[in-house]
Amino acid sequence: MTDGRIALVVGATGGVGGAVARVLLARGWKVRGLNRDPAAARRKPGGEGIEWVQGDAMVAADVIAAAKGAEVIFHGANPPGYRNWKGLALPMLESTIAAARAVGARIVFPGTVYNFGPDARPLVDEAASQRPTTRKGKIRVAMEQRLRETAAAGTPVLIVRAGDFFGPHAGNNWFAAGIVKPGVPASTIRYPGRRDIGHAWAYLPDLAETMVQLMERADAMGLFEVFHFRGHYFERGVEMSEGVAATVGRQGSRIRGFPWVAVYLAAPFVEMFRELIEMRYLWTEPLELDNRKLLAFLGQEPHTPLPDALRATLTAMGSMPGADPA
Repeated sequence: MTDGRIALVVGATGGVGGAVARVLLARGWKVRGLNRDPAAARRKPGGEGIEWVQGDAMVAADVIAAAKGAEVIFHGANPPGYRNWKGLALPMLESTIAAARAVGARIVFPGTVYNFGPDARPLVDEAASQRPTTRKGKIRVAMEQRLRETAAAGTPVLIVRAGDFFGPHAGNNWFAAGIVKPGVPASTIRYPGRRDIGHAWAYLPDLAETMVQLMERADAMGLFEVFHFRGHYFERGVEMSEGVAATVGRQGSRIRGFPWVAVYLAAPFVEMFRELIEMRYLWTEPLELDNRKLLAFLGQEPHTPLPDALRATLTAMGSMPGADPA
């Protein structure tokens, strides 16, 4: 336990930011959350115990004020619904960088697999080349390059990279969009990709526990560190949907495909659908994150057995028979 240490979580109402905030609180940290509407943030599930500060992640002065006394700033802010990444993602990161410099904090950043092109796959370690072929991937590479420059100038940075998120309070994610519908018992189970192609998933409580353990060992790190979190990787990607079917008592039931045709038809009118199409390659090509560096540093990777992780996730989503959304 670590009493009295302060962390600012930018994006604490999001899936990964909220999960990190809960682990920090459980381990004795004081956690601040930045939000334009603190009263609304307090009412959201999973936000209990956070000190909510009014502010906008796009305004550096707001982030600097919220970060006073913090030794860690977790940057989990993302443009909602995949909208305007180019116009929002880098400016929000610049606000966090300015705050970290002002208060002497370490930046902790959740990395994605968008950074990698075909040359880096299928098994990707921290030294793999980052030559993405998508717009979103190029933006993520630019963000990490900016963080690398920030570390070179003396502000420490930790990046933890993971696959697709699932878990209680996971926010916008492929599990809810592509496998089961939240809020109703899971009668229809889908899989959005090629069923025989591997896919990486990150159970948010495990990922958050990993990130916080790394934060608490920051004294043993350099100014710029990247770790890969393997999570739940399936050689046959459809095993995730099969696991859902077993968890809800529908083992052996038909796994349906994802309505990609409808997404393509609506894409000219819906920006989010255009972004989904751009990232569809992640469902047709295998990408596994190599976690050997993480294992060497921590000794183990926190890992909840899949049946337990799915039961907690589906219960919180209201997708288990007889469950209400948490």
